[in-house]
Amino acid sequence: MAGTLSFDELKRAVANGEIDTVLTSAVDMQGRLIGKRFLAKYFVESAYDETHGCNYLLANDIDMELVPGYKAASWTKGYGDFVMKPDLSTIRIVPWLEKTALLLCDLQDHHTHEDLPHSPRGILKKQVARLKERGYLAYFASELEFYLFSETYASARAKHWQNLETASPYIGDYLIGITTKEEAVMRRLRNDMEAAGIPIENSKGEWGPGQEEINVRYAEVLQMADRHVILKNGAKEIADDMGKAISFMAKYNYDLAGNSSHIHNSLWSEDGKTPLFYDKNANWTLSTLGQQWAAGQLKYAKEYTWFLAPYINSYKRFQAGTFAPTKIMWSEDNRTAGFRLCGEGTKGIRMECRIGGADLNPYLAFAALIASGLAGIDEKLELQKPFVGDAYQASSLPEIPKTLRDATETLTKSKMLKEAFGEDVVEHYVHTARWEQLEYDRRITDWELHRGFERY
Repeated sequence: MAGTLSFDELKRAVANGEIDTVLTSAVDMQGRLIGKRFLAKYFVESAYDETHGCNYLLANDIDMELVPGYKAASWTKGYGDFVMKPDLSTIRIVPWLEKTALLLCDLQDHHTHEDLPHSPRGILKKQVARLKERGYLAYFASELEFYLFSETYASARAKHWQNLETASPYIGDYLIGITTKEEAVMRRLRNDMEAAGIPIENSKGEWGPGQEEINVRYAEVLQMADRHVILKNGAKEIADDMGKAISFMAKYNYDLAGNSSHIHNSLWSEDGKTPLFYDKNANWTLSTLGQQWAAGQLKYAKEYTWFLAPYINSYKRFQAGTFAPTKIMWSEDNRTAGFRLCGEGTKGIRMECRIGGADLNPYLAFAALIASGLAGIDEKLELQKPFVGDAYQASSLPEIPKTLRDATETLTKSKMLKEAFGEDVVEHYVHTARWEQLEYDRRITDWELHRGFERY
């Protein structure tokens, strides 16, 4: 038994003793799976309709710390429940866990049973609905990069995350020989994900020692976000089971390449059969619609950067000469720019946003790219000519925000995102960003101790 299951198939598997545990999972603001492990027979009897969780789970930080100041949930409001509504179309086998199935839930208001407007999956579903109103279907694909370590998570903590042994000792970008050393984990990851209904096209060595890239086959945008979060969760669980550790930090080591999450995106007819970005007679074979979509993503990139780079560490990845972009510009097949046109001259023509790190929440990132693309269409924006050359050295190009503080301020002022997501939703995530900044600002870092303990 493998892959995705219908609810009837799940019930039969439970009755036959093939499945005894069901993970009912939702997605938090950090893009992590949260939820409950049900004894399977109780899930198929009643919990398939709904279960509940504390609403602080969309009002806390990555340490699960209760964050004051949110409108949606607080001590004043008593931190009540939200509904976890299972999406029965997302049931799948979890091959790396014994007799286990997993599904995703939408987070809904306890009284109205409507999607919480600030829930990541709810935000993306709203943008998908906007696409559907126009007869569009969005195909997305995210490429995830990560470092694989010959360490356990326990040994990494014991070393204070310093001097960690990577799975390979030197850079193995595309090298088959060196990545064979990493193949035990990567082979299991590819095969187990495929068996879970998440098609993995390939994996490869990346531009850092022990760094990997794994490519999931493109899908409708909501389905792609679902695949993304399950892949990240599963990759860490598989590595841990094999005595290894994986990190999706945007920049775990100053001297090494960062981890990106490049996002490929295009629009198709609602039935998914006709590419709406391909026009063999247009400039760059990119249709007027595709050019407007790309122009919107470029125009508003500073405003939605936080959704691609949500942490202090995220901005340390944006370094010249590291394949991470620093400038907001598009190009034809040029990896120094923030956006790259891929598949030119084919039905698979698409834009690749290269700004995001592997630490992003895909629901929020995808939603922001859709909102800005639709804004470009509505405003009938004209796409500027592609950049040619080394974007790192082009001082005239607009820059990606350099810090979380900068990105937070541009998000705060975004009229486009407030119209697309709702003012309360933007305010919710601005509050999230400001809390992250506050937490960093008041902490003592190793860098400060190194420089100042004796010398100040």
